[in-house]
Amino acid sequence: MSKWKQNNQQANWKWPLLLGIIALLTLMFVIPTIIVIPFKSDQMIQASIETVNNDTPAKEEIAALESPFDVGVLRTAKNEVEQIPLEEYVAHVIASEMPADFEMEALKAQALAARTFIIKFLMQENTDKLPGDADVKDTVEHQVYKSTDELRQIWGSDYHWKMDKIMGAVTATQGQIITYSNEPITASFFSTSNGYTENSEDYWEGELPYLRSVKSPWDEEVSPKFIDQKIFTRAELEAKLNIDLSNQIGDFQLTRTEGQRVATATIGGETFTGRDVRDHLQLPSNDFTITKKNDHFVFTTKGYGHGVGMSQYGANGMAQEGKTYSEIVGYYYQGTQISTLEQATPALLVKK
Repeated sequence: MSKWKQNNQQANWKWPLLLGIIALLTLMFVIPTIIVIPFKSDQMIQASIETVNNDTPAKEEIAALESPFDVGVLRTAKNEVEQIPLEEYVAHVIASEMPADFEMEALKAQALAARTFIIKFLMQENTDKLPGDADVKDTVEHQVYKSTDELRQIWGSDYHWKMDKIMGAVTATQGQIITYSNEPITASFFSTSNGYTENSEDYWEGELPYLRSVKSPWDEEVSPKFIDQKIFTRAELEAKLNIDLSNQIGDFQLTRTEGQRVATATIGGETFTGRDVRDHLQLPSNDFTITKKNDHFVFTTKGYGHGVGMSQYGANGMAQEGKTYSEIVGYYYQGTQISTLEQATPALLVKK
């Protein structure tokens, strides 16, 4: 047999073997892939559908929380009343009143303050004439409340993680309120201190034993609202305070409270409370100094808000130092305890 014929026979023998191996590999790898790819695509499509259709985990957690009653919230923009479960109301107040990127322990402290505020408000005889079955307004007159749609518009793509974090604070403190002598307190709070909080009677009428002036040194470091300035012309200041500054000579006369805010201010021969000056001039705080430059008056303020109760930025500063929400609450609300709704407000639970 010639060498060429021998090689040709060997080649004829190898080709069927090679084709068989290729067919086997096709069965092993290609066909399963063809089957699996559509299956995976279906899974991916289904997952996408579920992602679109599924409401936020936060919403599910809110629904899962037990709320002993609803709060009638007057939505002032629409003049409509919405009945909101208590814990959902608390979550949305936190979302509206405190930055969600604050420390978790600060958010928990805010949850107690918000829940206690509404409980105390519902327990007292309120003379506010609200329409229908409304309990509170959704404004700073009571507590700011924004709906899910409003928060989505404000937060955009950050809505999910922010609301999830806030819900963690609400869940961890569910049903807890702040009490003094077994009664819910007036849990006032504000944004930023001037380095101190204010005694209640130095801003409002009435002395409350748990709303005492305490140092709050964290605010200056952590709050962007610590210092502000507003400038008024002489004509503007005269119009806003209804005074005559033509004979103003020398410095303005200011007296101060224990919390270092202005107690009284004598301007243009007229004496005002620090709160009155703040209200008339729309100042961030009633801790202010006044300097005159030519025909302009510069009001430099420290802090943001009325200064009574818990400073939110101060609470965040404490949390950054490792303080717990119970320690934060106990510091800003002196001599108080943390109680449950069942312990402190059985009559309200029955009434509602």
